[in-house]
Amino acid sequence: MAADNPRGAMFRVIRPNQHSRVTNVELFFDLVFVFAVTQVSHTLLHHFTPLGAVHVAVLFLAVWWVWVYTAWVTNWLDPELTPVRILIFLMMLGGLVLSTTIPTAFEGRGLWFALAYATMQVGRTAFWLLATPAHRTLVRHNAIRILVWLCGSAIFWILGGFAHEEARLWFWIAALTIEYVGPSARFWVPGLSFSSVEAWAVEGGHMAERCSLFVIIALGEAVVVNGATFAELDWTADNILAFVSALVGAIAMWWIYFHKGAEAGSERISKSAESGRLARLAYTYLHMPIVAGIILTAVSDELVLKHPTGHSDLRTIVSTIGGPLVFLVGTILFKHAIRGFLQLSHGIGIILLLVLWWFAAALSPLWLSVATTVIMIVVAVWESVSLGPKVEEHESASGGGA
Repeated sequence: MAADNPRGAMFRVIRPNQHSRVTNVELFFDLVFVFAVTQVSHTLLHHFTPLGAVHVAVLFLAVWWVWVYTAWVTNWLDPELTPVRILIFLMMLGGLVLSTTIPTAFEGRGLWFALAYATMQVGRTAFWLLATPAHRTLVRHNAIRILVWLCGSAIFWILGGFAHEEARLWFWIAALTIEYVGPSARFWVPGLSFSSVEAWAVEGGHMAERCSLFVIIALGEAVVVNGATFAELDWTADNILAFVSALVGAIAMWWIYFHKGAEAGSERISKSAESGRLARLAYTYLHMPIVAGIILTAVSDELVLKHPTGHSDLRTIVSTIGGPLVFLVGTILFKHAIRGFLQLSHGIGIILLLVLWWFAAALSPLWLSVATTVIMIVVAVWESVSLGPKVEEHESASGGGA
C-alpha cells in the first residue's frame, strides 16, 4: 500500500468506485468495545437512579466519542501499515483500561478513567498530525484544530479525575461539552479559523460500515448477556417467554436498522458531495441514540429475565419502554438524514410506545416486554412491506436522498 501511495505516507489509497473495506485490525479493535458496552449496561443496571443515570450517560458519551473519533482517523489512515496498526493496538490497551474503570469511574478509579480517555484522544490525534504529509495542508490544519480542542477538554477530564463526587461530574460534563460542540463549531481556533467542508471528506462506505458494526456490537452484547443470564435461571414458562421476547426484540431492532437503513446510508454517503457533513450528522451524532437505545434495552432484558412476574417498577418501565423509544428516535432521525423524509412506521412506533407508558404500571415486566417487542415487530414489518420499492424509486429520482 505504501508503494502505491508514496506521497500519501500512511493514508489510505482511495480508488474510484471502490470503497475501502473495514480491516481485520479494525474489527480486532472493536472487540474492546464489546467489553465497554457490557460495562456501561451493567453499571446502569446496578446504579439505576437519577444520578446514576447521569453518570452512566457521561460514561457512554465518552465511550462513543473515543470510538467514533478513532473510526474517523482510521477512515483516513491505512490500518494495514505497521505504524497505524501499532497505534490501534495501543488504543486497545487504553480502551481496556477505560472499560475496566467504568463501574467505579465516579468512585475510586476516576483518575484512571480520565487518564485513559485523555491519552487515547490526544495521543491518537497527535499521531494523525505527525502522519500527515506536509503537502496536505487542509488535513494538517484540521488535525491541529482537533488537537487543540482535545487538549482543552483533557484538562477538565484530568481535573475531574482528581476531584470528588459532584465536582467530578461537573468537570467531566464541561469536558464532554467542549468535545461535542467542537465538530459543530468546525473546530475554530485562533489563527486557523474554521475548518472547511472539503477538509472533512471521508470514504463514505467505510464510515457507514464502521458505524453499523458498532450497532452489531451493541446488539451482540445484549444477546450474549441475555443468554448468560438465562443459562443461570431455573427454566420456567415465564422466563422462557421473557428470553424469547428479548431475542425477538433484538432481531426486530436489527431488522429496523439493517434491512433498509444501513444499506441506504452507505449508498447515500458514498455518493454525497459533502460526505464529511453527512458523516458528522448521520453517523457521529445520530448513531448515539441508536446505540444508547440498544444498551438501555439490554438492561431491561436482564431485569425482566430475572423478575418476569409482579408489577413493573419504575426502572423496569423506563428501560423496557425507554430503550426501544430512544432507538426509534435515533433511527427515524438517521433515516431522515439519509433519505430526506420521516418514516411513518417509526413515528407510529414511537407513539405506540408513549401510549404504552400510561398502562405500563399495570402490566407485569414479562407482558410489558412482550408488548414492546410486538410494537418493534410492527415497525419492522411495516417498513419492509410498505416502503420497499418506494424507497428505491425515491432515492433513484433524488440522486440518493436528501
